[in-house]
Amino acid sequence: MMPPTGRETASPTNPNIEAIAKLEHQALLRRTPTERASDAITKLIGSTAFLLFQVLLVLTWSAINLSLIPGVKVFDPFPFGILALVISSESVVLTIFVLISQNRMARQTEKRSHLDLQVGMLAEQELTAMLQMQHKICQHLGIDVESEKHELKGFSDATDVGKLASDLEDRLPDK
Repeated sequence: MMPPTGRETASPTNPNIEAIAKLEHQALLRRTPTERASDAITKLIGSTAFLLFQVLLVLTWSAINLSLIPGVKVFDPFPFGILALVISSESVVLTIFVLISQNRMARQTEKRSHLDLQVGMLAEQELTAMLQMQHKICQHLGIDVESEKHELKGFSDATDVGKLASDLEDRLPDK
């Protein structure tokens, strides 16, 4: 007998992983040019290199304007008003880019949440149908399930998602 090929021994989760990866690639392709730029800028400013650049910029600026570097003319004397303006303006612009990226990611997370809810509801419907079929099989085979019927009754009924959400909201503490 020949050993199984790589395809035959593949994990049953591989199709799921590939489907998720495909969804992620599609989401990246659907980004607007502004969102693409925002993501690129957010990635850059979230790096150690950018942090080091900022620290180096402030240290160099301070050294020049405190006359610590001979032969270089002071252009922004202490308390460094121009530096404060540059850093403040940079902060505002960078914050906007970060917020654009976060908004896109929040929308994507909400879509994933809706997908998770749909998959969960389908799984619940399938399990309910299976419990109902098992109950009918037990009845057909003459297996006494009356003692368990009360406990199983709640599981074999379809879940009312609206009522479930309402009950959950009523029981959760207010923030």
